[in-house]
Amino acid sequence: MGVAFAMPAVIYMLVFIGYPMLQNIILGFKNVDVFTFSKPDMQEFVGLKNYMELFTGKNSILTKSITNTLIFTIGSIFFQFIIGFGLALLFNKKFKGNSFFRGATMISWLLPVTVAGLLFKFMFASTGGIVNQFLTQLHLIDAPIDWLLEPHTAMIAIIIANIWIGIPFNMMLLTTGLTTIPEEIYESCSLDGANRFQRLFQITIPMIKPAIMSVLTLGFVYTFKVFDLVWVMTKGGPVNSTELVSTYAYRLSFEEFQFSKGAAAANVLMIILMVVGCFYIKLINDEEEAM
Repeated sequence: MGVAFAMPAVIYMLVFIGYPMLQNIILGFKNVDVFTFSKPDMQEFVGLKNYMELFTGKNSILTKSITNTLIFTIGSIFFQFIIGFGLALLFNKKFKGNSFFRGATMISWLLPVTVAGLLFKFMFASTGGIVNQFLTQLHLIDAPIDWLLEPHTAMIAIIIANIWIGIPFNMMLLTTGLTTIPEEIYESCSLDGANRFQRLFQITIPMIKPAIMSVLTLGFVYTFKVFDLVWVMTKGGPVNSTELVSTYAYRLSFEEFQFSKGAAAANVLMIILMVVGCFYIKLINDEEEAM
């Protein structure tokens, strides 16, 4: 009976995920371009040549894109978690308007990512952008900044946009974790003279450690493969300063029509995410064994 219930999901995974992944892995070991894409007989097997060219070529963009992806991911997750955890602690309290403000914070998560990307693209525009107007009125800058046109500021802009999008995800999962802590524990700590910081670091954080690890791991996976936000805002520019592995793989396949190299870049992304996924599965298994 269990196998019968699991079969629809297994078939779906094999057809829509397993088969494309297998074909993409095979494609990464071939030399396929726009001329040989529809001619299987002319698709030469080249082994690891595509990977070697991507990593060892002059001014390797893949290496830079991996670095950019790590900077983008770590920068986003750090602030998403800190702000999301703060909001989770706030909305875990009972006060007037709690439900309304909690729902309002979900707007950034409910908006399509392309819409959010366009929104922040206009906000960070050098001419007429609200960010420059706000900073100018506060006398923090003397002249408008070309946020999306300067290599040093473009990454900051897309990180800020992604932070805004990801905060509700962190908030909701952490709020769920906070609701599992019995109120009696806090009451006992208060009677023993524990202050708010002691309750936070000795009771709250240790008791929701599984939720925190899940949020950080899933956040890493979701952020590491972000494509649409960056493509809408910068398309990986300027000068590859915001080129991520996902945008680089897309560019190779659908702009330069180097399908094999695009598949190889996508496979590198898949390998990194599989490592993180295995870490997450091990973490869950260790927690279950501890219980």
